[in-house]
Amino acid sequence: MALPRAHLESILRARRLDRTLTTSVAAPDPHDDAAIAPVGVKALDASLGGGFPRGQLSEVIGARSSGRASLMHQMIAAATGRGELVALVDALDTFDVESAAAAGADLDRLLWIRGHVVVNPGLCRDLNQRALEQVIRACALVLQAGNFGLVIFDAGEAPAGALRRLPFTTWLRLQRMLEGSPTAGVLVVAEPTARSAAGLSLGLEARGSGARFSPRMFDGLEIETRVIRAHKSQTPNPKSPSDVRVSLSTAAG
Repeated sequence: MALPRAHLESILRARRLDRTLTTSVAAPDPHDDAAIAPVGVKALDASLGGGFPRGQLSEVIGARSSGRASLMHQMIAAATGRGELVALVDALDTFDVESAAAAGADLDRLLWIRGHVVVNPGLCRDLNQRALEQVIRACALVLQAGNFGLVIFDAGEAPAGALRRLPFTTWLRLQRMLEGSPTAGVLVVAEPTARSAAGLSLGLEARGSGARFSPRMFDGLEIETRVIRAHKSQTPNPKSPSDVRVSLSTAAG
């Protein structure tokens, strides 16, 4: 269930997240396109031109079991490892805390906002619209706090129809809140949804060969990534192809 606005604001105040910037993330010049947030996977960061741009809304796009969750856990681990604060807006409350911790995430630096979208609402599709609107409002509050190195909006399992029915201005509002800030905004979705003009879109596809399943983990999961579109200033190094394969040993979602 999404947190009421007053409750979320009180949590931000209690943790001094409503006014205090992380000391490890310098506020970038809004005209400096080189201000980036590394993913923490060397080959992938090289392909992305260093990582995701700060002050922009980017996308990670992939179907179920494409490695979305694994990459998200790695991003959280890398950001918290740099001493940054991270906010995860979890639309369907699917975040696996244990897997994130196993990937190296510092959970003390993570604000987890848990939503609730009904996957099979029957005839009551308005339930999903209201639920998505609630978590989007929560995301806006987090961005207004202005002190996170990374904000992830995970809507990978949200019904595609519910996302499509959202006004496109929804994403424009979030982008305006990001502009000029040291925050990298990343939308995790199953299909292209929205990104800023200077953001990038990263497609994922799992390669199952050699993967070994254990009760909670995929050991040796290989993910093929593809930079679908990037800002011209983030054109990958010619020696680094835009299509790369990386191996992660975290949950496979």
